[in-house]
Amino acid sequence: MAQVLARAAVEVVTAVGGYAGGVYLRSSQEGVLQMAMLTGLPGPLFRPWWRMNVSRPYPAAESYRSGQSVHLADAEASMRRFPQLMAGLPFPFASMFEPVTSGTQRFGVLMVLRPATPGVPVGPEDRERLREAADRLAGELAQLAAAGDPVIWDGDPLYAERPAAGEGAGETVDRLAQAVLSVNRQGRIDYVNTAAERLLGIVGPELRGRMLWEALPWLAHPAYEDHFRAVFMSTEPVHFPARRGRQRPAEWVSVDLYPGADGVTVTIGATETPAYAPTSMADPGGGLGSPADRTSALYRPVALAIALTEAVTARQVSAVVTEELLPAFGGRQLAIYLLDERHLHLAWETGFPQGFLDRFDGVALDVRLPGVETLTSGRPLFFESMEHLAAAYPGIPLDAHVGARAFLPLIASGRPVGSCILGFDTPRGFSPEERTVLTALAGLIAQALERARRYDSEAALAAGLQSALLPHRLPVHGQVETVARYLPGTQGMDIGGDWYDVVEAGGGLLALVIGDVQGHGVAAAATMGQLRSSVRAFALTGSAPDEVMRGTNQLLIDLDPGQFASCCYVLLDPASGSAQAVRAGHPQPLLRHPDGRTEVLDLAGGVVLGIDPGASYPITELRLATGSVLALYTDGLVEKPGIDIDVGVERLRSALAAALPTPLTETADRLISEAGTTADRPDDIALLLAFRTGGAA
Repeated sequence: MAQVLARAAVEVVTAVGGYAGGVYLRSSQEGVLQMAMLTGLPGPLFRPWWRMNVSRPYPAAESYRSGQSVHLADAEASMRRFPQLMAGLPFPFASMFEPVTSGTQRFGVLMVLRPATPGVPVGPEDRERLREAADRLAGELAQLAAAGDPVIWDGDPLYAERPAAGEGAGETVDRLAQAVLSVNRQGRIDYVNTAAERLLGIVGPELRGRMLWEALPWLAHPAYEDHFRAVFMSTEPVHFPARRGRQRPAEWVSVDLYPGADGVTVTIGATETPAYAPTSMADPGGGLGSPADRTSALYRPVALAIALTEAVTARQVSAVVTEELLPAFGGRQLAIYLLDERHLHLAWETGFPQGFLDRFDGVALDVRLPGVETLTSGRPLFFESMEHLAAAYPGIPLDAHVGARAFLPLIASGRPVGSCILGFDTPRGFSPEERTVLTALAGLIAQALERARRYDSEAALAAGLQSALLPHRLPVHGQVETVARYLPGTQGMDIGGDWYDVVEAGGGLLALVIGDVQGHGVAAAATMGQLRSSVRAFALTGSAPDEVMRGTNQLLIDLDPGQFASCCYVLLDPASGSAQAVRAGHPQPLLRHPDGRTEVLDLAGGVVLGIDPGASYPITELRLATGSVLALYTDGLVEKPGIDIDVGVERLRSALAAALPTPLTETADRLISEAGTTADRPDDIALLLAFRTGGAA
């Protein structure tokens, strides 16, 4: 597989005039993409972007999630659509992302970076070349999958070498008094002139082939990493002063970086001590590839702040902290405690041994624990080793004997919210800059959690409203068993416009109803309540199904012009199994026959409710044999971003065919369980099952 990925990455970069590219593949962890192949960029510089959660607002994640191309011609386009990406990589570059899919299989995303073209969008020829490259790669990966290869990636990315142009003019460069090094796009030294050997005290053969930051470790300081990211991401030269080595007095040099298609030319010369020399330069090292991975700490306040504005619930806030904060500082454990009635309660944890933190859940504010004292004192606590933590708090239970811990107070506008614990697998120091950044981030997290708690209170009220609007129980009938399920969407307030109902319509008939009001939130729920009442009222008067739908359509137009809803209404005679059905822009129901054969019905339909006052809704005649199951559902059950709705309908049809003869309640739970485990559902879900038992009325 590595050869397939390397060829695809190198060929597509060349085809569209790029200077770097790579391939993200699915990892074994659900919802996570992992960089599998990289070309044209030094891998360690871009470690924070190796792992990509598909729910995050980054172009690679959106391309995978939506199944659509993402083309960003310049920094302005990137900032407009993906501000979190630009918070970490604020450089002028263009990027292209193409999903790698074959049929229903989604393997990952093909990525290309190239020079920015401000104001000029990506042309159709390059779009087509990128799509063709992704299709070729998808075909090859599909063959590997068919042969038993899982086509997933969990390790570090591999690096694909691009053909390099030959080095020339060596003798001319050797005459310069300035040190000159040529670094390829992997970050390895290809050439050094004589002055570089003299300045650095290292002969050429010892330098060539080594990573620049390994050969010259004083350039690996975190303060310089943004400079190197900039030169590898854009076409603009970069100049900065750097402190060479640890000797005193400090020796400063000027470093100039000149990018090219095949690599970067580095020149180093003597310079005066800068007027402002950061104190963090006093201890060079600890940069690229360090266990703490502090490369992204400088921009995390911006990236995390942007991400937190999108988080609504406390769970989403905690997930953002896990995805954005832990990788930035090389953390492995995270715990968030929230304050309630002068006690700290565990709200989120990851990385700790199972059950270890339960003993601290609900501790009072008078208990001497670091997670408590950081909140009561308002001061962050940093322990560079577990020995230091144990010495400061004798007898405290420890989850590990080796590591480091940071305890951060979560305080929003002077109000205590809780505390946050960051854990590290190895001992480590916390520089003044890192302590400042972590303390600032704790304030942002606290504000987001405070906002989330207000939202959770409002959501609880919304859930009560939703419960009041939906049926508390369904009618019990001897010849037809009915079961319904409802799941609110998780994005926004947990209330929406999906509804179901079963109405005893008189004359022994049962009306089975399912509907979906456009939108989400209180307004959609209010409209849903009115429509449900309308349908029920029309059904109780004995109106024919088409009359029920026409009357409800007119009511919606009169109540709320511009609002619309879909609906499916089935009037069933339990004794004979005959039924009349009408449909207003709603997904087709499923019918499982007694022999297990399950089909998608083809009901004639009209437009959605609320659009056309003159709309008609033709009736389709059906018959449900004894032992049949009719399934009505809303589109939230079968729709997923980036996947054709027909795929979801077919998945539901197959699940219904395989579910019985289990009890109907278990069948409903099974059909809705997959959607229920999805962390972020943009839409509500309603499901109504009707099983014709054929028993006595």
